[in-house]
Amino acid sequence: MKIKILAADDHPIFRNGVVSFLRNDFPDAYICDVKNGKKALDKLTSEHFDIAILDIDMPEKNGLEVCKELKDRGILTRVIMLTIYNDSEILRKALEYDVVGFLVKENTAEELKECIETILNGESYIAHSLRFIKEIHSKKKNHSILLDQLRTLSDTELKTLFLVSEKYSSKEISNLLFVTPKSIENYRSRICKKLDLPSSNNSLLVWAIDHKDIIDEFEKISRLKS
Repeated sequence: MKIKILAADDHPIFRNGVVSFLRNDFPDAYICDVKNGKKALDKLTSEHFDIAILDIDMPEKNGLEVCKELKDRGILTRVIMLTIYNDSEILRKALEYDVVGFLVKENTAEELKECIETILNGESYIAHSLRFIKEIHSKKKNHSILLDQLRTLSDTELKTLFLVSEKYSSKEISNLLFVTPKSIENYRSRICKKLDLPSSNNSLLVWAIDHKDIIDEFEKISRLKS
């Protein structure tokens, strides 16, 4: 299948280099290049491209502004963002606008082919030098989601979860909370449902041990509010 790729960068030497790499690595592809964000947006809205390679700093419209408009208009071109910055905020914005590839300019030649092939296989690609930033972003997002899930638990369910994370058995928890072991099993089942966990016997214990830091943090927050 012949793919269509648009490359947009206001520096002609760099843009010509990208086009040269593309024609060498993807000889059957249709390659088009433009020199600013407005021309890129005009092209991407007037004809279909499989992939757009956008510099983040361009006149008239920068790469992020182009991505935002593409998302707002429902245009599904897969975007690779090029930047000279190792900036977590730029990466966060790019991910928010559904950018699927992110390359640092100095490493573009080495990673461009791998990036495009990865994207064509339906996966996202973050430059090797930036992956630690994506991990931080993902952890922050997961942390926020987990705290929201914990807020859905009742007081008794929270107490049960805190004790599970301390590796108490259901019988020990029932003695500490002055309820029957059957009640504790019901609490555990409800907690699993609210946390989207399987209902197997050990799933909550494994999850609680893996997320002990977040459970402890939430316990402190709960104490402050009580």
